[in-house]
Amino acid sequence: MSELARSPEQLGNTIRRARKKRGMSQSELGERAGLRQETISLIENGNPAAKLETILAVLSALDLELHIRSRTSIGNITAGGDISAGESIFATGHISAGGSTGKDSNGKK
Repeated sequence: MSELARSPEQLGNTIRRARKKRGMSQSELGERAGLRQETISLIENGNPAAKLETILAVLSALDLELHIRSRTSIGNITAGGDISAGESIFATGHISAGGSTGKDSNGKK
């Protein structure tokens, strides 16, 4: 699974599809991520106020990771550098090998 998300709504839709593909309810996902069902609902509906830490917890609970790459990149996903205009954020499953940031699921080295 590799999906592009350039807005909170697109990211929410990606999370919803991944959750449903795994046969999970919002409550089950919330329990795995340590969040309330209501929080999962807000994220899936594209609430722009969701904290990055919360989004990362949800992605981890779905066995997904966040990759950042330039919009003009072709081929392998590259990591590093700051996000700037013209770049995108997307979530991918563990289907592809991808690069490592050297951080664990909690963002720590």
